[in-house]
Amino acid sequence: MWQKDRRGFLVQCAAASGALIMPATLITPALATVPKAQRPEVSPTEDLMREHGVLNRVLLVYDECLRRLTEKELIGPKVIADSAELIRTFIEQYHEKIEEEHIFPRFRKAGKLVELVDTLQKQHEAGRRVTARIHQIAQGPLESDSDRQQMRQELQAFIKMYRPHEAREDTVLFPALHDIVTRKEFDAMGDQFEEIERKTFHGEGFEKARDKVAEIEKSLGIYDLAEFTPKE
Repeated sequence: MWQKDRRGFLVQCAAASGALIMPATLITPALATVPKAQRPEVSPTEDLMREHGVLNRVLLVYDECLRRLTEKELIGPKVIADSAELIRTFIEQYHEKIEEEHIFPRFRKAGKLVELVDTLQKQHEAGRRVTARIHQIAQGPLESDSDRQQMRQELQAFIKMYRPHEAREDTVLFPALHDIVTRKEFDAMGDQFEEIERKTFHGEGFEKARDKVAEIEKSLGIYDLAEFTPKE
């Protein structure tokens, strides 16, 4: 649709520029030094997908908590409670609410991917129930075998559902959004999501959530990305 025309236009511009193109680092300052208001706008789908990045990092935290519970290693329940609270406030009450109020209705109205949207909606509802149970169990010391077993079951259920859930949204649902909205509507959605984020978190919600999950990773000793590299 219209995104293909845009790509073609960009390709033609690049070809016409030829040798006049200079390395970006020579003509453009680092984005970190550019005021936020002057940075390139984040598209609505990019916004949703980077929020999925926060979700994926919490799933890694849950993986580590699950490993420690299974191997009967010491783990404080606070790290699980904090992770569940981040899921509740950033994913369930914010990210999923945007999907349910601004993404899913457009697909239903267009009669496109309705079965997928209905499944995603049901998984949101199921996820909230699992998160509530995780948070409740994490209020205790996690010392008894029954509590640890129940926590393992809930973490496994959450991980098992949300990995394919967010992957299907990223690879099927979000790309298809271009087929059912105009470019003007798509751009307006980006502004709308930005405004919702500011009102919900009184600032930049994504950055706060990203920093929070980083703190949790550090407390578990899984923050260093190099540690995930296979050994030769």
